[in-house]
Amino acid sequence: MINYPPSIVEFKRYVQLRDYRPPTKKEYVRQAWKLAQHFQCDPATLVENQVRQYYLFLREEQRSSPSLMKMAKWALKAFYTEHLKVTGWGVFDDLRVAEPKTVPMVMSREEVQRLLAAVREERFAICLRLMYYCGLRVGEAVSLQVEHICSRQQPPCLHIVDGKGRKDRYVPLFPAILQELRQWWRTHQNPTWIFPCPPAGRCDAAALRQATHPMRTESVQMTFQLARDVAGIDSRTTPHTLRHSYATHLLEEGISLRQISSYLGHESLDTTAIYTHLTAVSEARTQLALQNLYQPSKH
Repeated sequence: MINYPPSIVEFKRYVQLRDYRPPTKKEYVRQAWKLAQHFQCDPATLVENQVRQYYLFLREEQRSSPSLMKMAKWALKAFYTEHLKVTGWGVFDDLRVAEPKTVPMVMSREEVQRLLAAVREERFAICLRLMYYCGLRVGEAVSLQVEHICSRQQPPCLHIVDGKGRKDRYVPLFPAILQELRQWWRTHQNPTWIFPCPPAGRCDAAALRQATHPMRTESVQMTFQLARDVAGIDSRTTPHTLRHSYATHLLEEGISLRQISSYLGHESLDTTAIYTHLTAVSEARTQLALQNLYQPSKH
């Protein structure tokens, strides 16, 4: 049990009132506690220049990643300006964190199939297949509920509820995957979850039917890593690579960038446009289109 200073105890209560996701609430408190440990005092007693020094420490000495710097920025801004009601500080506006524009990893179609074939346990195999064929994040897949499957729609689709950024979206569901989901659900018939989490040491139908929580994301991640090693896939790939591969392969099939953006739940087409750099097929089609457009002028 951590012995938090009084201001962090109150901050912990404050973030519980906010409409943050549970991991965000936990991380905000952790960032305030890290600041307290750095100066060995209650962070409520610090002045702006000390917080500025702390950010310089994270960036220049710790060489913290952009994602960590962003979390430290927003967590401490919430701590000081929202919780403690501090005014007149410019440090949070002064701190600029530029995310590196990296190109995501993508597996070939053959690699995806090889990896999926390496998963032996049915619940994980279907979950990972769903992630690829619907472009889902791992958290979206494991938290899928029975009522989120719109099987009567034509074509059928998934209703992704409360995705990243608190946004809902609809994703097309291929009939063969719908059938796999139905067959899997019939094995346990849990009233709520498609991928229920059984009690420790049990995975029988009765235990799955009575489960009150969905499968853990860590379990899916570990399964992916094991399958990746068995299939001989690049060790830098993660479950999120399935989502990147989905987008790239749809683009190769001629699906519009706007449609793919909608399926992925992106706010901007600019976010989705990065996949145009990942496919040789789209480049080949561009060359073919240019060839068709090019008509030498007659003299």
